[in-house]
Amino acid sequence: MSDIRLPKDKVALMRGELVSGIRDFMKKNGFTKAVLGLSGGIDSAVTCCLAVEAAGPENVLGLSMPSKYSSEESGFYAGKLAENLGVDLSVVPISGIYDSYLGTLKDALSIDHAEGVEVYLQNIQARIRGNILMAFSNRFGHLVLATGNKSEAMMGYCTLYGDTVGGLAPLAGVLKTTVYQIAEQINEAGESIPSWIIDRHPTAELKPGQKDQDSLPPYDVLDGILYYLEKGADPDEIVSKGYDNSTVRGVLDAIEKTEFKRKQVPPGIRLSTEI
Repeated sequence: MSDIRLPKDKVALMRGELVSGIRDFMKKNGFTKAVLGLSGGIDSAVTCCLAVEAAGPENVLGLSMPSKYSSEESGFYAGKLAENLGVDLSVVPISGIYDSYLGTLKDALSIDHAEGVEVYLQNIQARIRGNILMAFSNRFGHLVLATGNKSEAMMGYCTLYGDTVGGLAPLAGVLKTTVYQIAEQINEAGESIPSWIIDRHPTAELKPGQKDQDSLPPYDVLDGILYYLEKGADPDEIVSKGYDNSTVRGVLDAIEKTEFKRKQVPPGIRLSTEI
């Protein structure tokens, strides 16, 4: 398998294009301030850093929206990031709202807690957060920045009307591998993004013990496959580069089945840099 990490100069170019893209989008559409969910994860951390570069810390608001499945670490990481960047952070717990949903829908959806936190229950949490972000946007006139990356979007690993809510998705054209590279570069001038965020296993925290790799191939594998697909390679060519055949076919299948989601996500930023 090939190393698809970008050279440092291309990471810097991409970062500059992302910052300019956020700034230009806000100006064109009449926004002076932005709001985004801060989960304690890498995607929201990088998006927040880019927004601060584009608009200034005084014009960026972070929302921490913990559920009963959120770890204490996630809230701490979000708070530390906000402190490092100098942005305001509001904490809006969603456990009570989520429980209200379950109480209302228990009979209609035949909810059986013995079955665990099924996908439809996970998505309810994401959509609650999306509603809260939009409420802040409507009340205060902030642009909502969606924080999802290209790797997740290509696999449909996102919730319509949940974590896809927003007017702009800055990382929509950025693979997860490159998100980490941008984070590393941001921290070269000082640790804006706490190292714990960079080092932790990616997770949506929508059920106990959840990790992205429970549902997706490891990102270094997934991103390599996505890279070669964009280069026009067919499945057999990708397999010949050392990727598992069933994994390649599974990625292709997921891309085809979730196209409808990508047609409904916020716009991204046009990038000149590959990946």
